[in-house]
Amino acid sequence: MEGRTTLHDADERAESPELRLKYAARFEKLLRRPQAREALEILRRYGRDCIPIPRQTERHYWSVSCLPSTPGKALVRVNASWMELFALYADGEGIRAKFLVHLSDFTGAGKVDESFLERCVTTPDDVGYFFPRGEDIFGIKVRGYRSIGKFLATRRVLRAIRAFNLMHMNRGRNAYKASHCYSLADYMLAR
Repeated sequence: MEGRTTLHDADERAESPELRLKYAARFEKLLRRPQAREALEILRRYGRDCIPIPRQTERHYWSVSCLPSTPGKALVRVNASWMELFALYADGEGIRAKFLVHLSDFTGAGKVDESFLERCVTTPDDVGYFFPRGEDIFGIKVRGYRSIGKFLATRRVLRAIRAFNLMHMNRGRNAYKASHCYSLADYMLAR
């Protein structure tokens, strides 16, 4: 959880040529968006820092969708089991992110630690939160490439994201594996 140990991952990835082809057009459409470079860079960091043994668990325990047709018009969405873990959205020419974590990792004295959240981004206005349905689930919205990068560089945040992701990956096989976009995963898993 602390990121001090590197778990042994698979050297090769399992591949589904049918899925790669199925979502190739969506990936090409994403690449034409003004937010593509920032979105792919943040997605690479998320894959590297937040998904345990990503090559070995790809598709069967987590997946990434490109321009999913679900509500909200996300650019990309990462799922595990039946749970959304992370999503990136267009925000004008830039991006904004949505992270799902455990509420208990962001509370102190019985309330949300807003001052901590504000210190995790470049400008306090770049962070917000919401309470999705579910026990101990907390949603954090971060606006802007620089703020998302700073957020992902915060040790306590990374520990919380990893814990949430691992818990949902351990709940069973990924329900969204049929919408896995290998082209996006290529960016997430680049060494």
